[in-house]
Amino acid sequence: WLARSLAELAAMPELRVLPRSTVAGYYDHNFVTIIERVTDHLPLAAPAGAPRQRLWKVRAREIVLATGAIERPLVFVNNDMPGVMLASAAQSYISRYGVRPGNRAVIFTNNDDAYGLAAALADAGITLAAIVDARDGAVPLAEDCRRRGIEVLTGHAVVAAAGGLALREVTIAPLAASGSELAGRASTITCDLLCVSGGWSPSVHLHSQSGGRVVYDEAKACFVPGKPVQRERSIGAAAASFDLAACLAEGHAAGLAAARAAGFSGAETPAPRAATPVASGTAAPIRMLWEVPALPGTHGKKFVDIANDVTAADIALAAREGYRSVEHAKRYTTAGMGVDQGKTSNVNALAILARETAGAIPGVGTTTFRPPYTPVTIGALAGRHIGEFYDPVRKTPMSDWHTANGAVFEPVGRWRRPFYYARPGEDMESAIRRECLAVRNGAGLLDASTLGKIDLQGRDVVTMLDRVYTNGWRSLAIGQCRYGVMLKDDGMVFDDGVTARLDENHYLMTTTSGHADAVLSWLEEWLQCEWPDLEVWPTSVTTQWATINLAGPRSREVLAAAGIDIDTSREGSPYLSVREAVIAGIKARIFRVSYTGELSFEINVAARHGLALWEALMASGAPLGIAPIGTEALHVLRAEKGYIAVGHDTDGTVTPLDLGMGWIIDKKKPDFIGKRGLARSDLTRSGRPQLVGLLTEDPSLVLPEGSQLVAA
Repeated sequence: WLARSLAELAAMPELRVLPRSTVAGYYDHNFVTIIERVTDHLPLAAPAGAPRQRLWKVRAREIVLATGAIERPLVFVNNDMPGVMLASAAQSYISRYGVRPGNRAVIFTNNDDAYGLAAALADAGITLAAIVDARDGAVPLAEDCRRRGIEVLTGHAVVAAAGGLALREVTIAPLAASGSELAGRASTITCDLLCVSGGWSPSVHLHSQSGGRVVYDEAKACFVPGKPVQRERSIGAAAASFDLAACLAEGHAAGLAAARAAGFSGAETPAPRAATPVASGTAAPIRMLWEVPALPGTHGKKFVDIANDVTAADIALAAREGYRSVEHAKRYTTAGMGVDQGKTSNVNALAILARETAGAIPGVGTTTFRPPYTPVTIGALAGRHIGEFYDPVRKTPMSDWHTANGAVFEPVGRWRRPFYYARPGEDMESAIRRECLAVRNGAGLLDASTLGKIDLQGRDVVTMLDRVYTNGWRSLAIGQCRYGVMLKDDGMVFDDGVTARLDENHYLMTTTSGHADAVLSWLEEWLQCEWPDLEVWPTSVTTQWATINLAGPRSREVLAAAGIDIDTSREGSPYLSVREAVIAGIKARIFRVSYTGELSFEINVAARHGLALWEALMASGAPLGIAPIGTEALHVLRAEKGYIAVGHDTDGTVTPLDLGMGWIIDKKKPDFIGKRGLARSDLTRSGRPQLVGLLTEDPSLVLPEGSQLVAA
């Protein structure tokens, strides 16, 4: 049936089967993340280009959770000794991997499930010394084993394991009816393998992640899924159905119901049926045995969370110390915080905490199950972000033109910007000198698309600007721009830029290229956390607009030659004004600002028109000697003008006063971010380092970038 079903699924073109995959997270609106282990199981010579793991993101209409259950260990003295393992682990070693985990075994259980291991041990040539069953009374499977010559000690428990680097023997003793005391003499059994089974904990993690609650089932001694809150259903062992026949029936019914709920139809296939169990008799109920009492005078630890070495005594101490909440006890002891996130230890820990606080397990509750269900590698989350995709380079709309015209690029944040344009026979110094002279004597064109652009709308924008900039903004009229400097709380320069008022409640803020994201996040933090009463909506539009800076004494002539429908004269477009215009047939927004220190027009057009306008301006300016300029020429021009470059001339320890920019601070403003920081005595003392410009004695000498000045 299994082989036939897998073949049928594989043949369906509309179906994708993901083996070696784990659902790691279950989020709102039936959204799940799946980790597929693509090549982890293959030899070192995996297929070229294939990832080790792949992250799938799936939004499903219906979800069936058949995540199974996890076997619980039993808590007794020295239960972490090598050779002590879960019964299901021993079964996996034998049946899945063909590994014999020991030579002489003892099974210690409080439920029926571990009895199925007896046959596997015999098949592997392992001697079964005894089955120790904590339950007393009628245990049908125990009687069946006795008839086959296997010693079964019901009403007994393993109270301690002994050995050194490996298990040597176990001590057993009869249990009192309460389970909290021993009721007779102890004896020992020689063995090198102890297989323990404390029952099963349904894997309710994904159900819990989806928002569903869990409910404690007293009869089965485990938490089971409660009412779902999303379109999901838990079945099989995940819903505490530990019988194969029940699991198959539930799976068939749930799959059919989910398919119909998702809109599928078709003939109903017959439900699979389980073979008759080998063992006979009715299953006996589980006996809750959360901690096996120790023999008087016995020394040794009883581990609850083996991953984090948390003992039963640690949990009892937490309760005595007042950490009675399960969340507090978890953090006090670190139970459930190990690599398995409490999958094997949580229920035992909760039960012991309930006993120590004289409460019931449902009253103690559970800790929060959070994604991921199992650890997820950084590589799976990063995906194909390797090589050139590790840190994607952002390019402006004119980037290909720059490449075709000899641009040498430099990284600016995540942007790729022209550093300078090299002509045949030119070195870097010659190219930069030529670009600077073009701007000083004629016209230059700079791709400034990387400048941060933040659209600000709302009735309180001017109030926010007054608070984030050091100068005043209430007098700014529609159609005007103003330069501003932002400080952090400590009074240090954070960013600068020009902000224009486009309409009554509509502004456009520009930032430095490297700080665009940081400024936007900073504004949003203030608006959401400190000024929720302000009606301001900041939106990043950096990539919506291509920005071209046309600079130089002949820039007006370039615009006229390209064709422009507004007056660009000093009177028609005064300094620090913003105008709507059409240039070379393209709608544009023109800011009369001086980015380079020369007569400049900063032109914004829709990004899709950036290259077309750039080429039009280069063509119209060709007779006038226009030249494209890179970032290094820009820095030279700005330095000669005395303009600061935030990030170059500042390092987070510089105030406007250190930069010689006391004029930008409005002393009449009642407050702005950083005002109190500026008032600190160390920032107002004399002798603080100041930003100054220096000239070399030999004007033709160009100092290498990054040179250090030392006293002679």
